[in-house]
Amino acid sequence: MKSFQDLVQSRRQWIDENLTPWCKVASRKDLLLAEHEWQDLAGRPAPEMTLWKWAWERFPVLSQEGFHGIDETNPVVVTCQDGRIGEGYPDAGRSEGGLLFLIGGEGEVVGPFAIDEISTIEPAR
Repeated sequence: MKSFQDLVQSRRQWIDENLTPWCKVASRKDLLLAEHEWQDLAGRPAPEMTLWKWAWERFPVLSQEGFHGIDETNPVVVTCQDGRIGEGYPDAGRSEGGLLFLIGGEGEVVGPFAIDEISTIEPAR
């Protein structure tokens, strides 16, 4: 690399082509390890604005363009690998560290659901 701009572009390319896709498939254990080293990996961005945002993007219904967190605006149905099902509005404030919480129809807390144990998250009907 010959210039600072080349270095910046290389870093951005690495983030776009390697780090972001990795977050979308990594295990919760690895995501938690990455969170502790996030400044070395990604620079200054807060893990909840990047690492966890990218990780939850594996379930598109939880993300919204230009929004840096879990989308709480629509109810969802979470189906886990062990057959458990949860329904409600995602609770971004309570959901952290790869654990998703929902607010059910009666205002009750539903979950947590670990990112690794979730098979699908679909819009509720």
